[in-house]
Amino acid sequence: MDSRKIQELLRKANEALKNSYAPYSGYRVGAALLTKTGKVYTGSNIENASYGLTICAERVALFNAVNEGEREFIAIAIVSDDPSTPPFPCGACRQVLAEFSPSMEIIVKKGDEVIIKNLKELLPYSFDFK
Repeated sequence: MDSRKIQELLRKANEALKNSYAPYSGYRVGAALLTKTGKVYTGSNIENASYGLTICAERVALFNAVNEGEREFIAIAIVSDDPSTPPFPCGACRQVLAEFSPSMEIIVKKGDEVIIKNLKELLPYSFDFK
């Protein structure tokens, strides 16, 4: 993926970050998911006082895309306003992403550093019924 497309995804993830609802943890996250058809779907994390009902930005973006009929994904960019740690997807998000595109690229930003990993690197043995 070229650097221009990566920067566009990061910009859209930053826009999504503005919609984050994280009054409990204060850890705000935005995500932008690129589909095989070239569309981009965004999401932000939405917390709940009952933490188990919280949903991550990555799954919001993915569920928005799936709801619109998309099933194949190229990459997801994930940003946070916490510069201390790269916002890699949690285990649940890794599994949900792998259901659709186990080889997608994961793009995260820590401060000014952009880190790109393949989902298979982050979740080499995802659960699968196939």
